[in-house]
Amino acid sequence: MIIPAIDLIDGKVVRLYQGDYNQTTEYKLDPIDVVKQYASAGAEVLHIVDLTGAKDTSKRQLTLIKSMVATGLMRFQSGGGIRSEQDVQDLLSAGIERVVIGSKAVSDRETVAQWFETYGAQHIVLALDINIDEQGNKFVATHGWQQDSGVSIEELIAFYGRVGLKHVLCTDISRDGTLRGANESLYAQLVVQFPQIQWQASGGIGSLQDIQNLIPTKVQGVILGRALLEGKFTLQEAIACWQDA
Repeated sequence: MIIPAIDLIDGKVVRLYQGDYNQTTEYKLDPIDVVKQYASAGAEVLHIVDLTGAKDTSKRQLTLIKSMVATGLMRFQSGGGIRSEQDVQDLLSAGIERVVIGSKAVSDRETVAQWFETYGAQHIVLALDINIDEQGNKFVATHGWQQDSGVSIEELIAFYGRVGLKHVLCTDISRDGTLRGANESLYAQLVVQFPQIQWQASGGIGSLQDIQNLIPTKVQGVILGRALLEGKFTLQEAIACWQDA
């Protein structure tokens, strides 16, 4: 499935380069219009990143997110600085189908595991952003990629497997926002290693060929952000490319 992404700061559609708030591109688009546009192009799920809420959870853009969900045009997953159970409840109450959890899943595993038990694994996506070292070790970065946790992606998946982990959005940090193509070998390896997970590939996709290159990996979802906003190809073309596989 092709999953378009929208990053929001103070109600505006933006894109960060490699997670850096100081390298922000703003697009003159209305978020509700983007929902309508992507839905009409055939998208079934939209990935929302609340960058304002990620910086300050008291400023989470819940009103805007509720308005996007209220269009009823597709399903939504959303994250950005999920730190408390209230954050999870607020997004689910807003109509978000899956809450995307990143750093908290690394720093406070027992708490997040309890959220799996309470709300169901079908309503949680782990967003695991990884750095790959020269030995091929895949360590998860946290706090907007500013900190290396020293925890491997394999270790986390094994831990959350005990509470029924279903969805993982995995980003190779070195590729994100670069349009240099996704890390196909990474996803192919992870899918084979953890076939029970619904994998979402994210980072670096800049052409229809990049999407085609992901098809043999058997990932279930492909997140598209900057490439769509900058018109590298249309969402219709991306979905057709994926469905032709």
